[in-house]
Amino acid sequence: MKTVKRITAHAGAVKIGGGNPLVIQTMCNTDTNDIEGSTAQVMAAADAGADMVRLTTQGTREVSSLAVIKRRLREAGYNVPLVADVHFSAHVAIEAAKVADKVRINPGNFAKEHEKAKEAFSELIAVCREHDTAIRIGINHGSLGERIINLYGDTPEGMAEAAMEWIRMCIAEDFYNVVLSLKASNTVVMVTAYRLLMRMMNETGVVFPLHLGVTEAGNGDTGRMKSAVGTGTLLAEGIGDTIRVSLTENPVNEIYTAKIIRDYFMPEDSPGHYLHEVKAVNEAIRKGAVPSCHMQCASREEYLVRYSLLFGPLLLDKKIDDFKICGPFAAEEADFKENLLQAARRKFTRPEYIACPGCGRTLYDLESVFNEVKRRTSHLKGVRIAVMGCIVNGPGEMADADYGYVGEGASKVAIYRGKEPVMRSVPQEKAIDALLEIIREDGKSGS
Repeated sequence: MKTVKRITAHAGAVKIGGGNPLVIQTMCNTDTNDIEGSTAQVMAAADAGADMVRLTTQGTREVSSLAVIKRRLREAGYNVPLVADVHFSAHVAIEAAKVADKVRINPGNFAKEHEKAKEAFSELIAVCREHDTAIRIGINHGSLGERIINLYGDTPEGMAEAAMEWIRMCIAEDFYNVVLSLKASNTVVMVTAYRLLMRMMNETGVVFPLHLGVTEAGNGDTGRMKSAVGTGTLLAEGIGDTIRVSLTENPVNEIYTAKIIRDYFMPEDSPGHYLHEVKAVNEAIRKGAVPSCHMQCASREEYLVRYSLLFGPLLLDKKIDDFKICGPFAAEEADFKENLLQAARRKFTRPEYIACPGCGRTLYDLESVFNEVKRRTSHLKGVRIAVMGCIVNGPGEMADADYGYVGEGASKVAIYRGKEPVMRSVPQEKAIDALLEIIREDGKSGS
């Protein structure tokens, strides 16, 4: 039997993988150059229980601001590791690696030519080794490079193979302070990609830590339920070492939901361990009954997240088609079922929303705009609408959407039909009306 080496990475004093406790993280939605606001938001996230906090670091100015934020946090007694979020620029990633505890990159975005991207990634590894900085290789559905798309298409297989290319390079360079992520807004794509990557790493004989998350999950009940379905399915299989619940809300809210997910997978010798609930449900399935479970939950949020963690994986893997919920919020069963069936990609009865949480690159009030878009489109069954903060991730990661509202600069928005921009530089005050007009033109207004 092949011996498998399980890697423990670290960012600052926080250990990731190798059997260490599940790490909870979030990302600031402040402008990193707003040093006061960003420092305060990191503190709030840490106070809420975040083990790690990410900040957008799109340029060298933001790297300098990150250094000041880190110094102020340490002076105030906050030792939470900081992650620099870098896109496209290898130079910025290298500079950020001298400051941050961890750098999130997609090496395939460093250059169009694969060999040049490899050279840039090798330089980054050298700097991270020197400064004891971790790397997160983040591959997102919809943001694969042209070379991988040509070989595998925009598929879970392509995502996993893209990650393996960089893993092999890390192993060749004897650099192991690495975490990987394969995020998607589609829970089936996300789960399939991570399962494939885990199998590939096991075959290689080196298993790196995995960061889990359903990207652009949205907000409210549906955002929490999508995150619970995706991360819960994998955590129940022993896949995943750190998580983020990606919500278009205050980042602190993500921590509360992530804690519910973490606590659901408590030690197995606990009477409240989730396996006790799973066994009861599996027994009902074996007997041919509609599965049900009664949970003692402290809040409505805990209730919907825990039921999503229990029934979501069974729905996603098509082991059940229906279920029954009990407890103080059972009156919401019909609404809950529709949301969970949609989160597990089994039945679509409502609009599907894809929305990023926002970050320092977002130049408009993303949360309020998203809520208004939801209000004005809630009657559109089966239509997929994306609301994205900027063009860095927007056009790629909303690949599943029928329509998109994408921040394009200060108070300007691009409206997309599928992957194509059909209106550019629309003033923000007119952008929702423009989005609805495009939907009406396509005969999908529901009127």
